Amino acid sequence: MLKKEGEIRIPSGCAISGLISKKGKNISGGRIVDSMTVMHERSNGLGGGFAGYGIYPQYKDLYALHIFFDDMRCREECEKFIDEVFEVVNLSKIPTRKTPKITNEPLIWRYFVAPAHNRLRDSQLDEKEYIARAVLRINRDIDGCYVFSSGKNMGVFKAVGYPEDVGEFYRLDEYEGYSWTAHGRYPTNTPGWWGGAHPFSLLDYSIVHNGEISSYDANRRFIEMFGYTCTLKTDTEVITYIFDYLLRHQKLKLEEAASVIAAPFWSVIDEMPEDQKRQITFLRNTFGSLLVTGPFSILLGYEGGIMALNDRLKLRSMVCAEKDDMVYFASEECAIRVMEPNPDRIWAPRGGEPVIANLEGGLN
Repeated sequence: MLKKEGEIRIPSGCAISGLISKKGKNISGGRIVDSMTVMHERSNGLGGGFAGYGIYPQYKDLYALHIFFDDMRCREECEKFIDEVFEVVNLSKIPTRKTPKITNEPLIWRYFVAPAHNRLRDSQLDEKEYIARAVLRINRDIDGCYVFSSGKNMGVFKAVGYPEDVGEFYRLDEYEGYSWTAHGRYPTNTPGWWGGAHPFSLLDYSIVHNGEISSYDANRRFIEMFGYTCTLKTDTEVITYIFDYLLRHQKLKLEEAASVIAAPFWSVIDEMPEDQKRQITFLRNTFGSLLVTGPFSILLGYEGGIMALNDRLKLRSMVCAEKDDMVYFASEECAIRVMEPNPDRIWAPRGGEPVIANLEGGLN
């Protein structure tokens, strides 16, 4: 007997969604949560999460560390390290709402911090590199502690559960920001646990991803030569570090980073105009180990914008839409229609084609 639509789970499903106001208008987190409810069947309750930008205007010049602790012992050890390397302006538990659908939660705290002035000066590092190294050190060296968000005026909220339940748990309807991304997870080759839920984040970069990274080991071996350590037991983590390396360290433009991660085939490059051919060939030869293979659609959130990107064969779904100053992204059109029933334009980008939406005039 044939099963009806909705009775079959697709293991490679996963759901992603995002939106941004290019004018920087405040948008309730409840809106992005609503978009995930209609894609419920694309996940299996083993991970959901959200990233919001512009949500901490009162602390916009400070780094917001969101941290999972397994117990009080590791929290005390982590806070000792935090006090050594940061100036802590405010700390508290992240507000949550009890729900029977989210269980076994760790201790969930946030810290608004700045680098300790003398430590930063003596390190001879720039501020972002100082923060990134501290975050990676906590995740690598302090057992039972996981910094899952570390940017300015943004925050990641994730858990084991369906995304709509995760949004309820974190009270996202009480937050407002100019952009949001979301993920519903259906893990196939990696464990479902709190630290392994999406988004993955470092500094202001965050990634939500639908697919499977078959090049993970090659990507990981290359990126770990530059001080990154993959500790979160999920292949998507490496994409976040690749973007950080290409954009922050190598100073590539977003379009250039996209042409590394979803590089065109050599047969396509051969047909390009000479100047473009020379540039793309240089990027492919220089960063060949950062080509991400396997089916994927991703949303990269960053300070001031969102970029959507499919693998070059477009083996995972991605739909984009526009309405006035709003830009929407999702795995399925129905998720966009929940947020905006009557878009001015709706389309599916080609494989390997980045779709970039930025704040008009940049950040204030």
